[in-house]
Amino acid sequence: MQVRPIDLELTRPLRQAVLRPHQSAGALAAHETPGAFAVGAYDDRGELVAVGFVAPSEGERGAWRVRGMATAPEARGRGAGTAVLDVLVAHALERGATRVWANVRVRARTLYERRGFAVVSEQFELPEIGPHLVMELSADGAAPRLEPSRR
Repeated sequence: MQVRPIDLELTRPLRQAVLRPHQSAGALAAHETPGAFAVGAYDDRGELVAVGFVAPSEGERGAWRVRGMATAPEARGRGAGTAVLDVLVAHALERGATRVWANVRVRARTLYERRGFAVVSEQFELPEIGPHLVMELSADGAAPRLEPSRR
């Protein structure tokens, strides 16, 4: 598995197929943060099998948000999503993040927990997408605080 930076637009087909099949790949651009750092995981055949991106959160100094985490169904359980998340978190921390957070689909909760993220919200529903939790990783090792969901 090789993880490397990619253009944000290269994340769209996999994100559309896995996360938002009801939207066009082009419509996903509205959910992208300008200047976001995107990475992709490539398998041994050179196929893009997992993607994600991270960027500073608007209006909150030191906070970075992980978004668009998607892994092809045939690649799940092989470490691709974990590898992408590790690179995104490292990128944010290297740039001074004091907190890294994400709106996480309930079914992906354990991926984030294995990386040290903790649930900081009640479960909430995003229309046409499903149940989510806000999860965060504190750079200083302090216990995260329970907050209302950030949608």
